[in-house]
Amino acid sequence: MGCCVSTSSRSTCSSGSNGDMATPTCLEIGFCAKKRARRTFSDHVISLHHLSSLPSRIFTNGKSRGSCIFTQQGRKGINQDAMVVWEDFMSEDMIFCGVFDGHGPQGHLVARKVRDTLPVKLLSFLHSYESKRNGSAKACLKRNMKSDGGDTEKDISSEDKLNSTWKEAFMKAYKAMDKELSSHPKLDCFCSGSTSVTIVKQGSNLFMGYIGDSRAIMGSKDSNDSMVAIQLTVDLKPDLPREAERIKQCKGRVFALQDEPEVSRVWLPFDDAPGLAMARAFGDFCLKEYGVISIPEFSHRLLTDRDQFIVLASDGVWDVLSNEEVVEIVSSAPTRSSAARILVNSAAREWKLKYPTSKMDDCAVVCLFLDGKMDSESDYEEQCFSSATIQSNHSGNPIESDDGQKSEPSLQRNFTVRSSEENEINGAVSVDVEDGTAPADDQNWLGLEGVTRVNSLVQLPRFSEERSKSNS
Repeated sequence: MGCCVSTSSRSTCSSGSNGDMATPTCLEIGFCAKKRARRTFSDHVISLHHLSSLPSRIFTNGKSRGSCIFTQQGRKGINQDAMVVWEDFMSEDMIFCGVFDGHGPQGHLVARKVRDTLPVKLLSFLHSYESKRNGSAKACLKRNMKSDGGDTEKDISSEDKLNSTWKEAFMKAYKAMDKELSSHPKLDCFCSGSTSVTIVKQGSNLFMGYIGDSRAIMGSKDSNDSMVAIQLTVDLKPDLPREAERIKQCKGRVFALQDEPEVSRVWLPFDDAPGLAMARAFGDFCLKEYGVISIPEFSHRLLTDRDQFIVLASDGVWDVLSNEEVVEIVSSAPTRSSAARILVNSAAREWKLKYPTSKMDDCAVVCLFLDGKMDSESDYEEQCFSSATIQSNHSGNPIESDDGQKSEPSLQRNFTVRSSEENEINGAVSVDVEDGTAPADDQNWLGLEGVTRVNSLVQLPRFSEERSKSNS
C-alpha cells in the first residue's frame, strides 16, 4: 500500500418504519425483499461502541454465514489493515463488505475508524432515501397496479434510478467520512489515511464504491464451466492518466523515485514530500488541495448464476498474486471457511519467495460466497483455526502461519509497494479510535528506510512528526 515518504531532511508533516411493501419501481434502493425482511432504521443504527456486539457483523479473523475473513500482520510494524462483513445490513438479503488499508503514522487508527463508521454513514443515507419514498409508496403502487405488465422503457428508467440512488448514497457516505476524519479531535490525518474498497450485495445486485489501491475481484464460471477471474475495481494510482491529470491541474506533482521507478507517487508542489503511492484516499489532508481526493469510483453489476464468489483484499495480496492465482487459490480451498486464511498464507509465501530481502506487507482478505452457503467445520484443522483466531483477535496480532506447502506459481506483481516502517507496538493493537490511542509523542515514523522492493538499498531521511524537533 502506498505510504508517505520524504526525500528532504527538512520535510515534515504536522499535524423505514414498518409499512406496506412497494414494487421495485417504487423503492429504487431495492428494498423489495419479503415482508419479514423489512426493518426499521432503529434496528440498524447502532452506537459505534456496540458495533462489535452485532452477531451479523464480523471484523476479525473468522467466518459468517456466507463469508470468511482473515488478516495477517506484515513485517513493517503494526497491522494497518482492517476488514468487515456486515450481514442483514439493511434487510435480511443485504450484505456489506469492506477492506481498508491504512498508511502513515496513524494509518491503523484511520483504517479502523473508517471500518466502523463508513457502513453506518451509508446506512443513514440509504434510510433517508427510503423514508422519503414511504409517503409516495402507496400512490406509486396504485399506478403500477393499473399498468399492464413490464414496460421496457420503465424497466430501464427504474434501473437508472436504482444506480443513481446508490451512487449518490456512496458519494455522500464517503464525503461525510472524510469530513469526519478532518475534524476528529483525537486523530491526526494530516499525513495518515486509508484506502477503501466496499461492496453491497442485495439479491442479484452488486454495488461497489472504492478509493485507493485495494481491489475486488470475482470468481465466475465461463461457458466451458472453467473458473475465470473478473476484476471489479480499478487500482486508483497516480500513474493513471486521468488521476495524474487531475493532480497536476491542482499543482500536485507525480513522479517516481529513481530507485523505485515502478512506483509513481504524489508530492507537494513545493517540497519532495509526502510521496503518496495512490491518487485517492481517506485522510492525507496535506495533499487534499493538490489533487488527492476521497471521491469514490462507483459501479453496479448484475450477478448471474455463473458468479461464484467475490474477493476483497489489500494490496499486500495483489503485490505478489495475480487475479487468476487468487481465484484458483480460493476455488481450490479444502473448505470455504479456510479460503481467506489460505489466500493470506499463499501471499506470505510469495513474498518470501519473490522478495526475500523485502519486508512483507500487511494482508487482509474478505471472501464472500455468492450462494450464501458455508461448509461445516468438522475437521480438526479448522477447529484449531477457529480457536487460534479467537486468541489472535484479543491481541490484534494474528500469528504468521507457515504450513510448508509448496508455493503458488508466481506471476507479475502489480507494483504497489508500501515502504513505511513503524516501531513495532506489542499488546493492545486493536484499540478503538474513540479511545484516542495513538503512537507515543516521541515516536518518529520512518517514512522510507530502505525501499521495500527487492535489491533496493535506498536510504532516505527520517520523516519526523515534529518539525520543531528537527529544527531545534
